[in-house]
Amino acid sequence: MCFASDLLEIAARPHFRASLARAPPMILRFEDCELDLERFVLRRAGETVHVEPQVFDLIAFLARNAGSVVLKDALVEAVWQGLAVSDATINARISGARRALGDSGKEQRIIRTVPRKGFEFRPEVRMGDTAPPVDTVPSKASRVRYVASADGTPIAWAESGDGPVLIRASHWLSHLERDLSCPLWQPYIDRLSRYRRLLRYDLRGTGLSGRDARLDRLDDFVNDLEAVADASGAATVDIFACSQGAPVALAYAVRHPDRLRKLVILGGYALGRVFRPPEPGAADEETILGMIRAGWGQGNSAFVRAFGALFIPEATREEIDSQIATQAATIAPDRAVELRKTVDRFDVTGLLPDVRARTLVFHSTGDAIHPISQGQRIAAGVPGAEFSRVDSPNHALLPQEPEWERVMRDMERFLTT
Repeated sequence: MCFASDLLEIAARPHFRASLARAPPMILRFEDCELDLERFVLRRAGETVHVEPQVFDLIAFLARNAGSVVLKDALVEAVWQGLAVSDATINARISGARRALGDSGKEQRIIRTVPRKGFEFRPEVRMGDTAPPVDTVPSKASRVRYVASADGTPIAWAESGDGPVLIRASHWLSHLERDLSCPLWQPYIDRLSRYRRLLRYDLRGTGLSGRDARLDRLDDFVNDLEAVADASGAATVDIFACSQGAPVALAYAVRHPDRLRKLVILGGYALGRVFRPPEPGAADEETILGMIRAGWGQGNSAFVRAFGALFIPEATREEIDSQIATQAATIAPDRAVELRKTVDRFDVTGLLPDVRARTLVFHSTGDAIHPISQGQRIAAGVPGAEFSRVDSPNHALLPQEPEWERVMRDMERFLTT
């Protein structure tokens, strides 16, 4: 190979990413991929691939040591600056790197796992010092910022696009970095950022937000949304709320009637699961909590795959794998149970008549997490709200579904008129 052995030691030093930014322009080429170490851009088959910063660093470190087995300790030192990280976190980043490069854990054509040792970058890597012009560079979507909620919890947020502010109320589960390459959420981010300044934030206790935050009060979740809205600097905002983001957004609407202009809800609810009478096909709390306890973040667990199938029964294997990897990266199993218990007890039914924002409610006909009756209840309770029935069995609408494009178009028309 064309790399000196001392690159391993150099690249393993803290602030490896910063040192790359100061280095002369450098392109690493392998198979149909190009890794631009100056611009932090990955291209595959000539197309830019969005990857989160840690995944980019991991790929860069392994590629610069191609042909050698990189020990886990060296990888942790280079990518995480020596912080203590779990095997699950490392494996999640490796999975993200493989996905970005068109590889897989089964094939291991590019990144090979060496059991109990580390990882090997297998292709021949060629080094260059120029790159073709590109229109796409890493956007501000990858720049994470923080704002303190009312109780001091640090809430991580990021933005993309330009225009009037649209806040995606955080939901179960998000991760600011992982969402940028997630096959489920990345298309939402790209689409909404075309005509809006889209603000996203990680739920308290999850993702890049404060992990030790208390999780038992609706008001705290509303305070987090309020803090992000304040950080936007905008006089008025619109909100896009999925699932548990709906009761939080509805409570915010009542708290700030002059601040919230329009509200779009997808798969939301006003009355938490534990307070609802059982409905055919709907999952009860104990079933969901049992699945979390049995297999959270474990890709080979039948329980966690059944859990994923409840939320998105028509998802591809890639979409399910991505959600499982996000589980491991964003919250620990015991905290996931705690969070699930809390959101299952949200009740904003008494607030619905006081919502003044123009509201559009979408709900899937076969939603097994929050039945369509919950969307209808919101639309009936909020004065002047519009309701749109979505022909889908999925709680989170999948980008490959025909209804996804229709919902995106209807949402855009609603927000821009």
